[in-house]
Amino acid sequence: MAESSEQFRGQSRLPRFAEPFRYDLLLRPDLASCTFSGSAAVAVAVSAPTRFLVLNAAELSVDGSSIRFQDWVPTEVAQFEEDEILVIGFGQELPIGEGVIAMNFTGTLNDQMRGFYRSKYEYKGESRNMAVTQFEAADARRCFPCWDEPAFKAKFKLTLEVPAELVALSNMPVVKETAHGPLKTVYYEESPLMSTYLVAIVVGLFDYIESSTLEGTKVRVYTQVGKTSQGKFALDGGVKSLDLYKDYFATPYPLPKLDMIAIPDFAAGAMENYGLVTYRESALLYDDQLSSASNKQQVAITVAHELAHQWFGNLVTMEWWTHLWLNEGFASWVSYLAVESVFPEWNNWTQFLDETTSGLRLDALAESHPIEVEVNHASEIDAIFDSISYDKGASVIRMLQSYLGADRFQKALASYIKKYAYSNAKTEDLWAVLEEETGEPVKDLMTTWTKQQGYPVIFAKLNGEYLELEQAQFLSDGSSGTGTWIVPMTSCCGSYDVNKKFLLKGKTDKIHIKDFAASQSVDRGTGQNSWIKLNIDQTGFYRVKYDDELAAGLENAVKAKKLSLMDMIGIVEDSYALSVACKQTLTSLLRLLNAYRHESDYTILSHVTSVCLGVNKISTDATPDLSRDIKQLLIKLLLLAAKRVGWDPKDGESHLDVMLRSLLLIALVKLGHDETITEGFRRFHIFLENRKSPLLPPDNRKAAYLAVMRTVSTSSRAGYDALLKIYRETSEAQEKSRILGSLSSCPDKDIVVEALNFMLTDEVRNQDAFYVLGGISLEGREVAWAWLKVSDLLTHGDQCSPQRRHLVIRLCKGSLSVVWLVLLHQIHWVIAGNWTTANLC
Repeated sequence: MAESSEQFRGQSRLPRFAEPFRYDLLLRPDLASCTFSGSAAVAVAVSAPTRFLVLNAAELSVDGSSIRFQDWVPTEVAQFEEDEILVIGFGQELPIGEGVIAMNFTGTLNDQMRGFYRSKYEYKGESRNMAVTQFEAADARRCFPCWDEPAFKAKFKLTLEVPAELVALSNMPVVKETAHGPLKTVYYEESPLMSTYLVAIVVGLFDYIESSTLEGTKVRVYTQVGKTSQGKFALDGGVKSLDLYKDYFATPYPLPKLDMIAIPDFAAGAMENYGLVTYRESALLYDDQLSSASNKQQVAITVAHELAHQWFGNLVTMEWWTHLWLNEGFASWVSYLAVESVFPEWNNWTQFLDETTSGLRLDALAESHPIEVEVNHASEIDAIFDSISYDKGASVIRMLQSYLGADRFQKALASYIKKYAYSNAKTEDLWAVLEEETGEPVKDLMTTWTKQQGYPVIFAKLNGEYLELEQAQFLSDGSSGTGTWIVPMTSCCGSYDVNKKFLLKGKTDKIHIKDFAASQSVDRGTGQNSWIKLNIDQTGFYRVKYDDELAAGLENAVKAKKLSLMDMIGIVEDSYALSVACKQTLTSLLRLLNAYRHESDYTILSHVTSVCLGVNKISTDATPDLSRDIKQLLIKLLLLAAKRVGWDPKDGESHLDVMLRSLLLIALVKLGHDETITEGFRRFHIFLENRKSPLLPPDNRKAAYLAVMRTVSTSSRAGYDALLKIYRETSEAQEKSRILGSLSSCPDKDIVVEALNFMLTDEVRNQDAFYVLGGISLEGREVAWAWLKVSDLLTHGDQCSPQRRHLVIRLCKGSLSVVWLVLLHQIHWVIAGNWTTANLC
């Protein structure tokens, strides 16, 4: 039987008998009709006998009569939407070598925040459209026919035909513009080799501010007209990050310019497009009068993350999505390195433990997945943009850096970047370079962390002068897993002056205390030096369960403040996780928490409050008779620090103290502390009359909004309506997110449902739906779960259009918004089922 296009159906990857090496693209977006037309001329190298060209295309109308390969006219053109491919057949085999395939096509500027889409903004009181691209992971095919896989790197030469008054940006600088009536044609420099998912286009009305790196690279931040002052912080951070990365990776920034732009409708936090990085507004813009300290910090981290990708991801790109973590894990890790360099007073590496904790919590589920996941189809890619790829990925990189040493690790990374620049790499390629540069068994070590899911808990027991160790897979439901890891262990005894590094290669091992004890003898009584700490500074991605004697020693060390900030955090996080898994009692956890009652450091208290709120959620379900007493104990634990910082900012206070105030006030409101709720309610009503009142600065507003919602009911809804009024009047994305995250925190179930229905209206941008879901009160969990189940959501025809329902469902299922995980975390049914009164001993 003769070959036909049908043979290419259902394939996980494109065939490699023809590969692109240069795209010449012309695009004409029509912002009025929300459509676009274009033409593509793609230079390809045919390397094996074939009469077909197979590439990706989705939601495009390709004009079959326009297709030519050189002068050849195709005999068959088939577009398979379910596979998102375009198959072009010719009457005879294509000549081996280079040729050009050309075609015309049209498409829609969709409202799905992927591919080539439209975003709405206001200019002089009038609603307008801008055209934006978002191609990661596999949506360049929705803008132009292409080989839409990361390994098919090519050069891109773009031309745009747009309204003359608009700004048109792409990856490369503009070569020239020509005007013709109401339109202009913009020509861009040809790009270096890059993957299709990194191509970017933005067309709209923008202002910009600019600066330059030490090497003279021009950096700009584009904002909506009139908002450039809010881009100054990101611009400064971006310039400093580029300078730092140039030195760290020992490779110059590869492009002649870098633009960063704020987009009103944007599904992710940001996207690292080569030379044109796109952000949602709240992730790029900062206003010291309107933004909180946590917003400022998040902007710094996000900018550093995306610019790290210009090397790790763009210059060197993963070969396939199985290796996504190479992009995201490294960018997450190195972003903290950059921000620590610029803002050392933020204790950023200590705050990195937020990432580690997030990864540990998700990876303790039996339904987790390995860092390296086999991806067999483009439809599977979104599912791995999660805390495993980002947070666990970053954490195991930190673990490896700690094991190898910072200098050796940096030099090896620089060698890796140089070796694979402008090409693609797999995880094994990185391990090979690290092994070659350091002489350490990196592949054997790291394979146990990237190719199997989960992580170990190390059981530590003191037996005479020996510390006995045993590893087992940790699962939050208390069951036992079968995994075994090569674990980079660190230990110290009574002091950080002497410590020991070693690899735990089997299930068990033991070490003599004198191998890592300080010079003084170890007192096994109750002295302040009688403690042993494993996993120093939490550099390892694992939990530790100490025997009673060791745990008591660490509890004393916490009280005496003998431990580092990171170890103070690690001990309480491990204790909480072990308690949830029924590996230790709630009583022992509460006793440990009490040891932190005089703590005043933000980085520690951020984890202590998180644990307190987690205990409150679970005890409400599992032990309702005791939950009130437990709640009062938790309030008492946090109240001392809260009274120290108070509600009002103080002259000269640190960035971390500003964040601490917000953290504690929010926690106390959530725990139902009457005094805090009353004061928040009072300040909110003053703010309602005077939006510039110093009594409610941006950092404290979330606490006040939550306090107001605790007083709302269907019969007394003034607070809810007042928050909606503020939401409708503000144009600031960060303020809108604060309000959305508060609306569903009401104890009244009917108000919770009303907030969820409001989420589906056109007043809430699609990207912001997860704020509402993430704020659901304990009392509203069951009604929210019933509402959110897809079978119910699909029947809410009177609440939103079918297209909007489809988008909300897609965002809910997507890992980027992690809505489902957020809600499951809120519900806690499974965990609560394990944590019964039997655990209270």
